[in-house]
Amino acid sequence: MAMRLFALLVCAGLCMGAAPHHAHDASSRPQRPTADAINGAQFAGGQKDAFVLIVKAEVLLDRAGFSPGVIDGRGGENFRKALAAFQHQSGLNATGTLNTDTFNALAATSEDPIIAAYVITEDDVKGPFTKKIPVSFEALAKLPRLDYSSARDELAERFHIAESLLAALNPGIDFDHAGTRIAVTDVPQKPRRAKVAKVVVDKAARSLSAYDANDNLVGFYPASIGSAEKPAPSGEFKVKNVAHNPTYHYDPRFAFKGVKTNHKLTIQPGPKNPVGLVWIDLSAPSYGIHGTPSPEKVGKTESHGCIRLTNWDALDLAAMVHRGTIVDFV
Repeated sequence: MAMRLFALLVCAGLCMGAAPHHAHDASSRPQRPTADAINGAQFAGGQKDAFVLIVKAEVLLDRAGFSPGVIDGRGGENFRKALAAFQHQSGLNATGTLNTDTFNALAATSEDPIIAAYVITEDDVKGPFTKKIPVSFEALAKLPRLDYSSARDELAERFHIAESLLAALNPGIDFDHAGTRIAVTDVPQKPRRAKVAKVVVDKAARSLSAYDANDNLVGFYPASIGSAEKPAPSGEFKVKNVAHNPTYHYDPRFAFKGVKTNHKLTIQPGPKNPVGLVWIDLSAPSYGIHGTPSPEKVGKTESHGCIRLTNWDALDLAAMVHRGTIVDFV
């Protein structure tokens, strides 16, 4: 069973970190995580390596439509939220803690290997790349496009994996050479085409859930939702339209914290655009659901009022909503 969920004028990232409460430090990780260790990980039978178990669970959650955000093996808040949603949907106690019953239920959803081989192509390495992404809107507005910083950055996003974990799975690999065989997390590569009738944005939980017309959950995603400076709205709204690869427009009337310009700015499209690869426009003026240039910060930072998902989750949701889909902020 597969599932997944996702105002072009006002949303970009603030950075207020949220520390995961049982994140695993470096001492809990294998020195070199391998495809065999992750593919063969089992909760029972004396398995003591929590890191490989979490990586395996994250990939299985991703495939089932309960997004853990960036796959990193850390077992942070986004992982726990996705796990609790899966447990609830599966009739298990929604603790957000990985246990034998939950691990077995996840394993039953897919028999495909967790880590697969991928051969880097010419398209992967040819770019264009934007080596350095500036922080200020003023500097961003001067760039002709906002692309990935490198082939490794692009591949990490394609496979929903932290760059650090991708590098650890492929020690000594140069990601800039076509023909190179690498190990990657085997996650869905195309958005799903289920029809979403209603989206529920849970502001306190920092999550977004998508339901079909029969009230079946078809997607669950971690999200950054509003801030004290610009809180997300409350109540029911509707999807107006969807824009892929959007241009970002900033108006000084928004008076975002840290943006000092007195002039309107236009920031060109690209995955590192402030709203990422897709914008789902809402009937709430200047609000929307969108992607992000920094997937590792989703659910851990605030936004300028909008709902920020990883690019892959936003694209997944965008393929399932339509004009008129209800979006309920609770």
